[in-house]
Amino acid sequence: MSLNKVMLIGNVGKDPEIRYLEGNNPAGGNTKVAQFTLATTERYRDRSGELRENTEWHNIVAWRNNADVAEKYIRRGTQLYIEGRIRTRSWTDQTGNKRYTTEITVDNLQLLGKRSDNPGAQQGGYSAPAPAQAAPSYQQPAPAPVVKNTPAPAADISLDNPEDDLPF
Repeated sequence: MSLNKVMLIGNVGKDPEIRYLEGNNPAGGNTKVAQFTLATTERYRDRSGELRENTEWHNIVAWRNNADVAEKYIRRGTQLYIEGRIRTRSWTDQTGNKRYTTEITVDNLQLLGKRSDNPGAQQGGYSAPAPAQAAPSYQQPAPAPVVKNTPAPAADISLDNPEDDLPF
């Protein structure tokens, strides 16, 4: 048995780069892929009691519907929760050297933080609902509706039934 699962909460380091892969989508059209970086920061105290920070940068790859969300709502600084899998790819560069990169392939993506904190909201993405306006102070509040209390019909309660003694 094996498990390849990653859970991250962090801030986006750069706007997503959106690409379309040609001809491999059975439903027609092109497959969308979004790539961006995510920073996770660990804060701890060293032996001398001084507060330290260690920031780790992750390469994130989102496909199809997750790429749509990334394109519409994710901008630099957006706080995200990501569940995914670690994937390492290799290739040969122009000088003939073998190169490697490790990426997180997104399975689940959730926007975190307040909507007003999300830079994507200013780009035509989702927006915060308009705040409710308070009634001017010179208006009387509407009267509360009158509710008549009517007694409930009497239930047939049998005190000699041991099944009724259950605590739930």
